[in-house]
Amino acid sequence: MSNRSRLELTDAAAAASDPPTAPVVDPYAGPVSHSPVRFLYDLNPLAKIFAPLPAMVMLIFVRDVQTPLAFIALTAVVLLIGVRFTRGLAALLLGVPAFGAVIALGFALWTDAALVADTSPVVQLGAWTLYRGALEIGVATGLRIAAIVVLAFIAGLSTTGPDLVRATVQQLRVPYRIGYTALAAFRFVPRFRHELEIIRQAHRVRGAHGGRGPFTAVARWAGYIVPLLAGAIRHAERVALAMDARAFGAYPDRTERHLVPFRARDTVFLIAFWVASAIVLWIFFPWGLA
Repeated sequence: MSNRSRLELTDAAAAASDPPTAPVVDPYAGPVSHSPVRFLYDLNPLAKIFAPLPAMVMLIFVRDVQTPLAFIALTAVVLLIGVRFTRGLAALLLGVPAFGAVIALGFALWTDAALVADTSPVVQLGAWTLYRGALEIGVATGLRIAAIVVLAFIAGLSTTGPDLVRATVQQLRVPYRIGYTALAAFRFVPRFRHELEIIRQAHRVRGAHGGRGPFTAVARWAGYIVPLLAGAIRHAERVALAMDARAFGAYPDRTERHLVPFRARDTVFLIAFWVASAIVLWIFFPWGLA
């Protein structure tokens, strides 16, 4: 057997004995859904923004209670089907009623009593009276704001910042100088979080600012500022050098490494949500209630 054959057999045996190399995972990549049920993760970010946008605009001009409730129910169904059910999603869905109740109470107390004096009183404390009309205005306003917030969850819970920037550059033709600058800014956030965790661990090892109490907490967080700013400046310099090395801004167009296409399923979702929104508005027709 020749030396070349021996080397080939040795390389083949070594390759067979070595464990497979783990794939490189992008820590900034968003969740990718391979299930046809959790479909929101696979949609284009622009489709998830423009689908609820007409409903959000129309909700500004409605004054009834049924229309916001219908949109909240519709969005809840889309979220429960389209995204993974996590503790964060459960907390958001449970926090929306509390948020709407606070807004409703605030607007009910803020409403001028002279405008609703012809309605029946609900609560009366001395010279102050809460009328039914003020309560109805507060509830309608709270539900309207809550519905707008819930509609924003469709894009907010299933879209990453980098994908949104890439979609605006590729589909909306936003200049890549603006888009990639925003993309670099999005990359700063996880970097700062990682550096802050390292700084906190280093302070714990050195026993700096130990103890409890509000003053100790203030001193502890004040000790994070200088090293965090130093790390931010170093990271900004590296990003600037990397962008210069890649001739950032030298040409009108750049080749996209990560494509975010607008596919047929994005069009289907966009049209389906618009049709559902039109059906809700046609059923309740809130502008004819007066």
